[in-house]
Amino acid sequence: MSHEPARASAIADLMRAGRETSRLSMVFRYAIAERLGLTVSDLECLDFLGDAGSATAGQIAERTNLTTGAVTSMLRRLQQAGYVTAERDPADRRRMIVTLRPERSAELEQPYERFAERAAWLVEGYSVEELRLLVRHHARMQAMYLAELDSLHSGDAGRQSV
Repeated sequence: MSHEPARASAIADLMRAGRETSRLSMVFRYAIAERLGLTVSDLECLDFLGDAGSATAGQIAERTNLTTGAVTSMLRRLQQAGYVTAERDPADRRRMIVTLRPERSAELEQPYERFAERAAWLVEGYSVEELRLLVRHHARMQAMYLAELDSLHSGDAGRQSV
């Protein structure tokens, strides 16, 4: 029982650090988007396509939490800027398959290079067990965010479930 105040304090510190990291991550993404002449939603879309290779407009809407109308406008803008190509899905002509143009990838990665080097240096001192703990923590946080987004979309925001 004597360690309960220490645990509560450590949890509060972790929550505060998480909020500050989230805030700085958002500010960083806005700064990079501005540098590239994009919106943060554009950047999120391009980041997703960089990982996924190709995706439908519906998948992009789900990933970016945008309406299909907003995604259509965004994709038109990104196509005109030369970042993506969009082709009809041969299996379903109503759907568009969107692909990041590989020749633009380096341009999108450049603003992150120094950050990636620093992040690699940062984790260099962690043990394999510590890295696995961090991966588990991030996976659990991602699941929690997805659950909260589902609740917000379904109108269950404010309800508590543990």
